[in-house]
Amino acid sequence: MSHYYTRDHEWLMIDDDTATVGITEHAQSALGDVVFVELPANGSTCTEGEAIATIESVKAASDVYAPIAGEVIAVNTDIEETPEQVNEDPEGAAWFFKLRIQQPVDTSLWMDRDAYLTFAGE
Repeated sequence: MSHYYTRDHEWLMIDDDTATVGITEHAQSALGDVVFVELPANGSTCTEGEAIATIESVKAASDVYAPIAGEVIAVNTDIEETPEQVNEDPEGAAWFFKLRIQQPVDTSLWMDRDAYLTFAGE
């Protein structure tokens, strides 16, 4: 399994033909207290860069983008019911959705953790 980070402050973990996607620690910190999460429908498809989920905090509402094209094969309904989990464990238990990868991906477009932390100014 490989972890990657995007310039839109999402992380993804690739395991064979499945990508698990969530927002980064940096993103949740910038958002503040998360109060609402809207996830995509299971079975829906998305294109790379498409706004696929919404996250709202006491400060702002933001889109979560699909880092790759794929089919949504799982959503984390726990964070819809208790959105504060996103603040507690954004890069772990509070993942947003899983995509079945539909075409080969170019992982060189994403950052590893060290590069992301530099990008995010941490």
